[in-house]
Amino acid sequence: MKITRLVTLEDAPTLAELLRANREFLAPWDPIRSEDYFTADGQHAVIEADLQQHEQGAKLPHVILDESGRVIGRITLNGIVRGPFQSCAMGYWVSAGHNGRGFATRAVREMVRVAFDELGLHRVQAETLLHNVRSQRVLERNGFVQFGMAPEYLNIAGRWQDHRMYQVVKPSSATG
Repeated sequence: MKITRLVTLEDAPTLAELLRANREFLAPWDPIRSEDYFTADGQHAVIEADLQQHEQGAKLPHVILDESGRVIGRITLNGIVRGPFQSCAMGYWVSAGHNGRGFATRAVREMVRVAFDELGLHRVQAETLLHNVRSQRVLERNGFVQFGMAPEYLNIAGRWQDHRMYQVVKPSSATG
């Protein structure tokens, strides 16, 4: 059973409802969002922009699915850079009711596999707030290692906050 799939415009109402229901739960980990973000029209615009970037090869926007195929979150490979870098950043979230049940861990594992095996990338980076221990464990279970700390890295919950920097590098088959 697939744990992720490409997001579609038809997911907008479901994602809007999920975001509204999980607004308080996600607030400490997210930027401050406009009210429009939590509407079907707002999510339609977000997905449309994500899919345009996907067509340009700069993003891989997926939804996370539960056992029955229902959308329970998002996971995205952002800022895909080719050339000598062959890298991207990953972000994800899962609804409160599905948190702590392995969905994020499985979704991260799947997206890292896609990044390495299908997209041919060399590296996936992810960042967490210093106190987001659960997300750090998800990353570590998937082979990510912390390589630094970025002061005032992102504006989350209305203020610039420090983030732990993680990465996983594709195992090398080169001998030289």
